[in-house]
Amino acid sequence: MTVVRPQGREGVDLWALGLLAHGGCYVLYALRGHAPDWATVVLANALLSSAFALTLAAVAQFHARPLPWWRMGLPVAAALLLFGWHVGDYRARQMSAGVVLPLQLLLTLWALWRPQAPGQPRGAWLISLSMGIEVLLMGGRGWLALSGRLDNADLLQLSPTQAVLFMMAFVTIILASLGFILMTKDRADAANQHLAAYDALTGVVNRRALLQVLEREVAQAARTASPYALVLLDIDHFKAVNDTRGHLAGDQVLRHVSQVLRARLRGQDLLGRYGGEEFLVLLPGTDLAGALQVAEGLRQAVQDAPCPWSGGSIAVTISLGVCAARPHAPGCAEALIDAADQALYAAKQAGRNRVQHGPAPQCAAGMS
Repeated sequence: MTVVRPQGREGVDLWALGLLAHGGCYVLYALRGHAPDWATVVLANALLSSAFALTLAAVAQFHARPLPWWRMGLPVAAALLLFGWHVGDYRARQMSAGVVLPLQLLLTLWALWRPQAPGQPRGAWLISLSMGIEVLLMGGRGWLALSGRLDNADLLQLSPTQAVLFMMAFVTIILASLGFILMTKDRADAANQHLAAYDALTGVVNRRALLQVLEREVAQAARTASPYALVLLDIDHFKAVNDTRGHLAGDQVLRHVSQVLRARLRGQDLLGRYGGEEFLVLLPGTDLAGALQVAEGLRQAVQDAPCPWSGGSIAVTISLGVCAARPHAPGCAEALIDAADQALYAAKQAGRNRVQHGPAPQCAAGMS
């Protein structure tokens, strides 16, 4: 699973522009009575609608989707038209705001969760909570205006209803922004964890993560007296590929071999890049006979699948060393790797493209 996104494409810039539009809206609200109505009513509410449009765009960009231009532009155009038409009618303006603005927020919530929920749900839930509150506030305000129960006062006049709505609007803006920041942080953390555990070239786990899993599983096998096996393999004549075809061809061979190996392994097995052209396969709960069968299947699969390259193909083979044992001590991982390494050396000495197994280390009991 790919979690790394291109820098600057998380939607943060668009969200920040939305906050600026929000701020501009409230500055114009504050100038009510000191500036023309077209600025403090029409332009102010168009900025508020634009802020919600930019929020929708930020969510779309966070999900790496195309910007929904018509869903962004139509509500802003409607806000300009409705507030321009009803510039002198406070009640009509509140009814218009109670329809257009909640609709924009609902479109944003839909984009946040559909067609697929975000992989970073903590921030998404915070955004949903804050926007849900704002939908209720704005929709309730429009309903009060429609029913004639909204006091006929501008936003910044300190009636109890207006004061509560004003403060709640600021709280929901802050909560939604915190939620978006949390989503981007969670994604960055997931990307860092992925980079720390996976090899960037082949997509399999790297040596550090592989050894951590090995230590844990060997300790588990020692506690339960279960068999455990390793397969250490090396791509034959890999240096010749780099020398004759170039390092890009060598990279392609590494990717190709890792794909072939992963396709042949069981769900509980783990493949990792051990170093250079070497791969290590962890086979929990596997005895020697089973490990040899797996290793031979891997060898045959790689031999039968030449690596595509530059309109042709590169023949690839691997040599494999197998070690299988019943670990007696949790600290047996290094000894198992050493035994598999010795078996791999024997396979190369015997002519490559073959499987060899070696004796179990002293910290484990061998299996026939």
